[in-house]
Amino acid sequence: MTAVVEHVIGTTDQDFERLAAPYRGELYAHCYRMLGSVHDAEDLVQETYLRAWKGYDRFEGRSSLRTWLHRIATTACLTALERRGRRPLPTGLGGPTSTPEGELADRPELPWLEPLPDTLAGLDTNDPGAVVTARETVRLALVAALQYLQPRQRAVLILRDVLRFSAAEVARTLDTSVPAVNSLLQRARAQLGRVTPDEDSVPEPRSDQRELLDRYVAAFEAYDIGALTELFTAEAAFEMPPFATWVRGAEHIGRLVATHCPAQAPGDLAMVPTSANGQPAFGMYLRAQDGTHRAFGLHVLELSPEGVSHCTVFFDTTLFPLFALPEVLPRR
Repeated sequence: MTAVVEHVIGTTDQDFERLAAPYRGELYAHCYRMLGSVHDAEDLVQETYLRAWKGYDRFEGRSSLRTWLHRIATTACLTALERRGRRPLPTGLGGPTSTPEGELADRPELPWLEPLPDTLAGLDTNDPGAVVTARETVRLALVAALQYLQPRQRAVLILRDVLRFSAAEVARTLDTSVPAVNSLLQRARAQLGRVTPDEDSVPEPRSDQRELLDRYVAAFEAYDIGALTELFTAEAAFEMPPFATWVRGAEHIGRLVATHCPAQAPGDLAMVPTSANGQPAFGMYLRAQDGTHRAFGLHVLELSPEGVSHCTVFFDTTLFPLFALPEVLPRR
């Protein structure tokens, strides 16, 4: 009898793992959009799967497994947000500085927005349509804007406009009514429209993207401030959490890097390509006194037809392992 019970339990576990595994990337992206943190998203996805596994024998199939998993994840995220503040970027806290050479405002105590590795969000799939859709909905600027919404507004907007759940499905997920969902969605869309550019104004990447990125790497590795400045648009933004100070404009960016970057000569910096939030990104390494290049910052770029329009440099080196980036580069 015991062997029969163990066999049934084992079969149930295998069924759950087989059926639930394909949704991991989508759930990861969902939790990330809700929380703005890749570390918190990892914890909440693990919690979601644990809760779902424990309750799988009671899953009656009245909704799809996908909807059920997202309901568990959304509930877990809303509970987590009760004790967490929003995660901003420096550009969301105030205007740019007009004195790039001034002292930087270091704010390590703030819970800053974090970048998301494409591999964790399912952006490395072979389905081009799915990649385009997912990429647009995890863009750094969009996730930063979502942080301005109240948690339940955020949940409704993501479930309805990103995941395309019906109003009835969202109502069941949030244990509320369809009219309440529609009201929350209307307010969320209005608020998001006030803090994000119109969809039509979001520029398409330039066709010679690869060349632009190669020049970006070359400029930093040569520590050529003039060449670097030429790559940014006239209205480009450059921000560096945990520093609240940020600048706008190619000239100011050049002055900021020249003043505050600890590199002093060509070869002091090394750049390793990666991708974050569906955008080109680079792990930046700084040469130490022993000659090795050590993890220093993670650049996430937004491109326009005119050049680099936005750069966010995350100086949190605990992010590097999530992007499969080493702490120290092999000697060149």
